[in-house]
Amino acid sequence: MREDIKEILLTEEQLAQKISELGNDISRDYAGRDLVLIGVLKGSVMFMSDLLKKITIPCSMDFMAVSSYGNSTTSSGIVRILKDLDFEIEGKDVLVVEDIIDSGVTLAYLVEYLNARKANSLEIACLLDKPERRKSNIRAKYIGFTVPDEFLVGFGLDYAEKYRNLPYIGILKEEIYR
Repeated sequence: MREDIKEILLTEEQLAQKISELGNDISRDYAGRDLVLIGVLKGSVMFMSDLLKKITIPCSMDFMAVSSYGNSTTSSGIVRILKDLDFEIEGKDVLVVEDIIDSGVTLAYLVEYLNARKANSLEIACLLDKPERRKSNIRAKYIGFTVPDEFLVGFGLDYAEKYRNLPYIGILKEEIYR
């Protein structure tokens, strides 16, 4: 797989350090509150797993699966919920955990959907933010890294369901996805 990567953008060490910092910030900000982390499948799994290990306060977790990409490199703009929450979030403090905010279309839809469930608060933590591609007015409270407008894979991010298992974030060579 390494031969398909043009450049390693973020190393394992950089990711671990930033996730530790985010865990400390979240632990401080949500101390004494009823925190629920909602991971957006499948991309957030590695980030969510590592982030949970760095949060030092009691919290619960759940996952949602949404789709707007399929096997394409761009969002279709049509969002489908493939897996909903297993429990209610009303009155709880919710932190949506996302691997990357790109266009923001899918996440904006998800935030609107979750806001209807009357959470006490709803914020976003993303590992990667790609503001150059933003089509919706969505912002994360916790951001790991702001990244360039490149096709990124690794640490949960995929191309056609591959490369998620890379321990770093890399830029995929164009000839792979064009």
